Amino acid sequence: MTLKIEIDGGGAGAGGVPSYEQVRAQIAEQARGGTLPVGYKLPTVRGLAQDLGLAANTVAKAYRALEADGVIETRGRHGTFVAAAGDAAAREASAAAQAFAERAHRLGLSEEAALAAAREALRAAYGDSG
Repeated sequence: MTLKIEIDGGGAGAGGVPSYEQVRAQIAEQARGGTLPVGYKLPTVRGLAQDLGLAANTVAKAYRALEADGVIETRGRHGTFVAAAGDAAAREASAAAQAFAERAHRLGLSEEAALAAAREALRAAYGDSG
């Protein structure tokens, strides 16, 4: 198994999607889909940047976002690896949902109103296809 990333277009990429976001999305999809298993060692920032013809800062930005999302983890000088993202993502989503529920309750929203607000936010984030 190897990491496969394709960057559409130059600079901003296809449809105006920034290159760093294309890198982030493709690594996240491959990690969460199992193509890249937990513990898979990712290329260095410079190495991947060179392979893709991108600036190192572009790949570094993607790696930072992936790390913040719990998809990858950096182990100092040992490198960057695919993390057990499912568990981390589920825990973070649960914490965010709990915080939202508590805030909606403090604001005096009914359960129905809170659910409607959450559905609208999800539609906005995921698009109408949900």
